[in-house]
Amino acid sequence: MTDRPDLAIVGAGPAGLAAATEAAARGLSVTLLDERAAPGGIVYHAVTRSPLGGTTVLDADYRRGTGLVEAFRSSGSTYCPNASVWAVDRDGSIGVTIDGQARWLRPRRVLLATGCMERSLPFPGWTLPGVMTAGAGQILLKDSGAIPDGPVVLAGTGPLLLLVAVQYLRAGARIAAVADLTPPGAWQRGLPHLAGAFGCLPLLRKGLSMMAELRRSDVRRIPGVTGLRAIGTDRLEAVEVRQGERAERIPAGVLLVHAGVVPNIVLTRMLRLPHRWDPRQRCWRPDADAFGATGLDAIAVAGDGARILGAEAAVHAGRLAALDAAHRLDVLDRAERDRHAAPEQAAIERHAGLRSLLDAMYPPPDGLAFLDDDTTICRCEDITAADIRAAIADGCRDPNQVKAVTRCAMGPCQGRQCGQTLARIVADATGQTEEDVMPPRARPPLRRLTIGDLAALETESTP
Repeated sequence: MTDRPDLAIVGAGPAGLAAATEAAARGLSVTLLDERAAPGGIVYHAVTRSPLGGTTVLDADYRRGTGLVEAFRSSGSTYCPNASVWAVDRDGSIGVTIDGQARWLRPRRVLLATGCMERSLPFPGWTLPGVMTAGAGQILLKDSGAIPDGPVVLAGTGPLLLLVAVQYLRAGARIAAVADLTPPGAWQRGLPHLAGAFGCLPLLRKGLSMMAELRRSDVRRIPGVTGLRAIGTDRLEAVEVRQGERAERIPAGVLLVHAGVVPNIVLTRMLRLPHRWDPRQRCWRPDADAFGATGLDAIAVAGDGARILGAEAAVHAGRLAALDAAHRLDVLDRAERDRHAAPEQAAIERHAGLRSLLDAMYPPPDGLAFLDDDTTICRCEDITAADIRAAIADGCRDPNQVKAVTRCAMGPCQGRQCGQTLARIVADATGQTEEDVMPPRARPPLRRLTIGDLAALETESTP
């Protein structure tokens, strides 16, 4: 394995796999760094070995990932599983631990295809064992076919919640209820965007089919949920669901929560790249052009880590980034790049039309509505909402200041779980808008790195 490939890609989801395959086909040397044990990312987790892969539990959209993985494996790209990226420098140097050895890579270009992560939604009791995100519950299903023995409650909003509910239903799980946090009037909000979504008609049909399947089942749906509480001593025993002034407790051993997804911007924030606020999705995303190029010559972004458009759009975005890398490395001229890029860009525009519909129908919940002062915000450092508000009352006006005073977002996750909520609390308490306040920046090393790892680094390879 060379330490100086033409292109290093961080992330082996749809965008990373498609980019690696396209770039290798253009003659570039490619190294793909994957924190997981096998390619596929979150959306195609365990796609080549899932015990449910050939069943109706996981549908054709999931199985489509097999083709992406197989094309990548035959591309000639260098694949590094279980790779822990702990730093990325502004010149494109990457600090990574591979096979237990820390090293620096010095690629000519870097593509960050880090994907999305589920939006954190802290609420009373959310740290109890038995409470997890819907995405985590789906990964367990894909990985081993495992479903909980006892009753399951799903709570949240958006297409992924619907998909996981249907998959759990097909797998035989006992779903006690689906608590819907979507504000009333979803279809009325979506109607102006419906025509623009017809470019993705198969996905529209899939969504309507899942809605119908859930309605035909005996699963109870609770609309208009305005409050959520997990109840238990040592683990989850029940879920309290509130509709206005009315509260109900539902016995459950597992609670799957989903409040939408946001770009994983930990690396782009650490690199101090420009970001833009997306008011509809209520999240920050890197400021990049149509090819994923950023404010740094050596760094590009692609897929849901750049903009939430879904797995299929991420494939096209990965190819666009690879074409641009080939152009910038003098393998393709501009005209040839643009000719190959045109169908990929058209496909992305179709998916953007669908995303406009989904964003209108399923706005993210206001996380502050679910908080009380005793709610844990930072699980790593056990920091509560009251701790954060006390720091603000003492004069902190910025999430990085609160971080320094309270250690919120200073734990192993580097704010991936709590950073957005921290920024939201700061904005609310100081009279600012969400657009005025960015989450705190992560600092290298992003992942666990021992003194021995640092000592073993070759001096001449350090940027």
